[in-house]
Amino acid sequence: MKETIIDFIRHGQPEGGSVYRGHGVDDPLSDLGWQQMWQAVGNASPWQQIISSPMLRCKAFAEQLSDKYQLPLSIDERFKEVGFGSWEGRNRKEIQENSKSEYDAFYNDPINCRPDGAEPIDAFISRVVVALDEVINQYRGQHCLVVAHAGVIRAVVSHVTLSAPLGLYKIQVDNAGISRVCHGQYGNKLIFHNAALPEAK
Repeated sequence: MKETIIDFIRHGQPEGGSVYRGHGVDDPLSDLGWQQMWQAVGNASPWQQIISSPMLRCKAFAEQLSDKYQLPLSIDERFKEVGFGSWEGRNRKEIQENSKSEYDAFYNDPINCRPDGAEPIDAFISRVVVALDEVINQYRGQHCLVVAHAGVIRAVVSHVTLSAPLGLYKIQVDNAGISRVCHGQYGNKLIFHNAALPEAK
């Protein structure tokens, strides 16, 4: 059985500084963000298919990469970032300073202590996992790239490693960090996380 390989890359740094960007804030990549993305993939092109979040900070790079290597591209709404509700677009430092108890509660228990109006974490993970399963089934035996978000990659890593959602925000995901999942005879396996693309070296 030939393995299906799926690389997940987080978008580069967006414009607008350090704010909560769920699927309610659609900032484009900054100049640095573009540099981070191209540096991460180098001149490598090991994929047969690109899938992207619909958010501009992912889709714009996915479109350019698709054009450069003439790779098919599909947009999947289910790979958009988790919704942060009332925290959307707000500065992290400002929330930490002015709503410290709420901020601390979220990072201690991100399941039950969500920002007002935020997407429930179980619903978020469920939509990401369904999308992951469909990618595996649709592109069986191929090597795919998914351009997505930190939350999406956390959800994938948590699911593949059978980790509890309570620890979701203990998973570091850098801008342009890449994680690889393989699906084979015994299901999903995490090959590496938050690393450089081996083919780009």
